[in-house]
Amino acid sequence: MASGQSRSSLNKPCILLIVIAGMERFAFKGVASNLVTYLTDVAKMSNSAAAKKVNNWCGITSMLPLLVAPLADSYLDRYTTVLASSSLYVAGLLALTSLALQWPWTNSADKSGFCSSLSWSLNLISLGQAGYNPSLQAFGADQFDDDEELPSSKNDQSSKKKSSFFQWWYFGICCGSLLGVSIMSYIQDTLGWGLGFAIPSIAMAISVIVFRFGNRFYTHKDGEIIHIKSLGDHIVKAVKAATSRLTCGEIAVPTYTNKSNVVEIELEDRPLCQQDSGSKDGADKKSENGINFVKILKVVLPLLPVWTLLLMFAVIFQQPATFFTKQGVTMKRNIGSNFRIPPAALQSSITISIILLMPLYDTFFIPFVRVFTQNEKGITVMQRMGVGMFLSVIAMIIAAVTERKRLDISRNLVTSSETVPMSIFWLLPQYILLGISDIFTVVGMQEFFYSEVPTNMRTLGIALYTSVFGCGSFFSSFLISVIENLTSTRGAKQNWFSDDMRKARFDNYYWFLALSSAASFLFFMVFCRFYTSRTIVD
Repeated sequence: MASGQSRSSLNKPCILLIVIAGMERFAFKGVASNLVTYLTDVAKMSNSAAAKKVNNWCGITSMLPLLVAPLADSYLDRYTTVLASSSLYVAGLLALTSLALQWPWTNSADKSGFCSSLSWSLNLISLGQAGYNPSLQAFGADQFDDDEELPSSKNDQSSKKKSSFFQWWYFGICCGSLLGVSIMSYIQDTLGWGLGFAIPSIAMAISVIVFRFGNRFYTHKDGEIIHIKSLGDHIVKAVKAATSRLTCGEIAVPTYTNKSNVVEIELEDRPLCQQDSGSKDGADKKSENGINFVKILKVVLPLLPVWTLLLMFAVIFQQPATFFTKQGVTMKRNIGSNFRIPPAALQSSITISIILLMPLYDTFFIPFVRVFTQNEKGITVMQRMGVGMFLSVIAMIIAAVTERKRLDISRNLVTSSETVPMSIFWLLPQYILLGISDIFTVVGMQEFFYSEVPTNMRTLGIALYTSVFGCGSFFSSFLISVIENLTSTRGAKQNWFSDDMRKARFDNYYWFLALSSAASFLFFMVFCRFYTSRTIVD
């Protein structure tokens, strides 16, 4: 950053990368937000099967970064990882688009072949995103000058800059998500799925091109600009490094460094046997190129309690793309005589809430709370996550009450129509509350998992944050399976996830999620009283 530029503002590379991240979110949300409708209407899946399919795919998408991030941190630079993974990402989107275009003209009876092709396309997107998202975000944080390196400085200026970066990063991806949810859901419902998947594919391809040609503006932490042709060299080095680790074990020894009055735990690799390198520098370089699983465990294990307690929050955030959307299908959606609101478009209210209210967080909330807490940032990162968890519980209580009202109206109808004379806008409060909780918890999660890992493992930190939502997706699918088995067996009154929306009991499921999340919130509050941050300011 130029010396004359305000130290509180983001530099140009960061802004460019935030825009690129927003374009990626537009592409992803353009597919994910309305996927449950595609599965039920085109693939003819049941409500529960479609919800589990979406949850499992989201789980795979969010969990794969945990496998890719250590490889990216150990063997590849972040710039190269973004370029390599983005090619898989675009390929998956193009395959999904091709499938949507071909399906109406092929044998619709071949459902197994369709589902297999669909799974391959979605998994290819997941694999590409696994390296793309955490590496892009960590690469964005790398754009700060050395004297601004996160997470701290004597006057806490870098800590403020770190919070600002993650907040604006989230603001950028919310803008992309808003466009993806609102525009693409309408196009998919009215103009067709082929065009609805083609536009996200084009947007993602453009973002990759912009990222590639923006290379001259970026700061590379290793002091050199990486070109595409070096990818093969990195892979060869990775294989050699991994081979040497198999024949010569190593241990990770924690050491403590004190920079700018900040104590941060760093983990150094110490080889157990000598390398035939001929020089000390060669040995040191090799020790930095491998995956040290002991080192990873030492970093990850202290964070697991927080990670686990956030799972129910992640489960709740699977509802807008699944059961909230199916609720909306049955409600009155007309505006005027011609326009009907796509049910998935209501997810945009979450991102609208974030976009409108996030600036108020810094402008009004922090100054107000600072009076009581005497904390420069208003509340701590842990407190910020806790507030969001509490708001998500309230959102699920409102969702349960609203769904109960929808069921009562539906059962009193004389006709057999599934559409009830109840406006879809009754769902807005639960969406908006989830958006507000997002501002607190998700931004806090990004900052927490980034700050609580050593500097050379930032990509893993971002992957830990995304993996919460991955496991939350799998856990959500597991809960649906268990509850469906329990409520559909002989003797049970009714199936909570019945395809007949007049008989489904989503309200019971929402109450169950609210109670479970409330329990997680209470345990989180207790744990926070005993948790000691990895980074301690003297």
